[in-house]
Amino acid sequence: MSVGMVLLTVVAVLVFFGVAQRVLDKMYLSDRAALILIALMFFGTLIPNITLGSVQISIGGAVIPVGVCVYLLIRAGTWKERIRAVLGALVTGGVVFAVSAYLLPDEPEAIIIDPMYINGIIGGLIAYALGRSRRGAFICGVLGVMIADVIVFIVNAANGVSQPLVLGGAGVFDAAMVSGLIGVVLAELIGEIVERIARGNERPAHSPIQNPVRDKEK
Repeated sequence: MSVGMVLLTVVAVLVFFGVAQRVLDKMYLSDRAALILIALMFFGTLIPNITLGSVQISIGGAVIPVGVCVYLLIRAGTWKERIRAVLGALVTGGVVFAVSAYLLPDEPEAIIIDPMYINGIIGGLIAYALGRSRRGAFICGVLGVMIADVIVFIVNAANGVSQPLVLGGAGVFDAAMVSGLIGVVLAELIGEIVERIARGNERPAHSPIQNPVRDKEK
């Protein structure tokens, strides 16, 4: 079982026991809808890819996750949030590609962690910083990794390297799940901390109701 499938299983368990209710509310998803989407992504990766020329599209690894991102964009509160999420996804994709192409060694054996997981972690951190909200972080994280994969395909084609583009393939799917979930978790944890600090700094409001006994004692 791949890392992406393991993460989906963990998320499904959390959703089932109601642990992720707060996050789902922010993403306009019910428990049932979230479990259905997780199941579609999980089992969709087992279905043969859709082939369009030199491009192969995974149903569970690309179609469903991108569909969720489109849904979140539609449900976003303002156009500012939508534009920020789309621009954030483009920037995330560009940074992930740059790190993968120019900073990571050519030989995967030269580093301890699989480069795809490093891409996912970097994508998640950038996605949180640019997406800001839970919705935006998920969109930036998932779409950012897939955009990076498209950039790799374009660069290879420009250099005469004939290599098919597999959108949502095993490694890309894992990185997208890592990236999206890291972005959402960071947005939730840091958002919760900021909200607690803000509530702690608020002064208790004075009650407008007068107490005649206390007033008489004065």
